[in-house]
Amino acid sequence: MNMMQNPLRMKAAATYDAAADRFDAEPLGFWARHGEWAIRRLKLRPKAWVLDVGCGTGASALPAAAAVGLDGQVIGIDVADKMLAVARVKAAAQGLYNTHFEQADMTAMAYDDETFDAVVSVFSIFFVPDMESQAKALWRLVRPGGQLAVTVWGPDAFQPLARFFADELRRVRPDAQELVRPWERLTQPENLRALLRKAGAPEAAIETARDQQTLERPEDAWTLIMGSGYRWEVEQLAMEKRAVLKEALLRRVAEAGVDKVETSALHAVARKPR
Repeated sequence: MNMMQNPLRMKAAATYDAAADRFDAEPLGFWARHGEWAIRRLKLRPKAWVLDVGCGTGASALPAAAAVGLDGQVIGIDVADKMLAVARVKAAAQGLYNTHFEQADMTAMAYDDETFDAVVSVFSIFFVPDMESQAKALWRLVRPGGQLAVTVWGPDAFQPLARFFADELRRVRPDAQELVRPWERLTQPENLRALLRKAGAPEAAIETARDQQTLERPEDAWTLIMGSGYRWEVEQLAMEKRAVLKEALLRRVAEAGVDKVETSALHAVARKPR
C-alpha cells in the first residue's frame, strides 16, 4: 500500500517532519533513552544485520550500529525524510558508516524474508491501522535465531501534560475532535503480547521501562509538545491561536508545579526459533 493512501501515516510523516528541528532537544531525552534500552535488550553481536523500522533521528539505529561494528549493517527506514536527514548527520559525526537511512513505508518493504538478525520497531508499529499484519511482516524478516524488538508507550504516557494539552486545545478550538493517540491501542503488556503471538512470534519477553522526563522549566513542556506526536494538533491552528494555546498550557504547568512527565514504555523482545 502506498503511504499516501493512509491518513494515519500521512499525519505521522507530516508531524515528525515538522518536529525534526527539535527532536534531540534536552526535554525530549526520552527518545534516546528508550532507543538505547531497546537495543541493549537485544544484546546484538558484531557483524549482525539490523532493520530499524520508524527509525526517526536514529535513537535506536545508532546504538545498534555501534553494537554490531563496522562488519555489521543497520538499515533505518522512516516516512519522515527530515528526520532521516538528521540521522545521517548524527551517524557521520559518530563515525558510524555501517548505517543506511532511507525514506520508506513500513507497509511496503521490499526486503526478502529472513534477511535480518534483528528487526526493531520503537514507537512506530501503532501508526498503521492493521497492526497484526504489520507485526507479521516484521516477523517474516527475522532470520531463524534472530529477534524482533517492539517498543510502545505505557498506559499513562505524557501525563499530566497530555491532559493539560487536551483541555487547553478544546478552549482555543471548541470544534476540535477528541485527540486520537494511536499508541493507546497497545499500552498494556497483555495487548502487546497478544499482538506478537498473532504475528507468529513465540512468547515475548516484555519489560516495563519506568521513565519520567524532567522539565527544568515550564517552557520545556512546549518543547516536548512540539517534538512529539502532539505537534500535529498545534500545526492545525492559526498562529494567534497557537500563541494562546502555548501561553495557557505553560500557565497550567507552572501553576500545577509540574516538573516531570510520564514517559514509561513497554519493551518486548521475541526470538525466532532456529
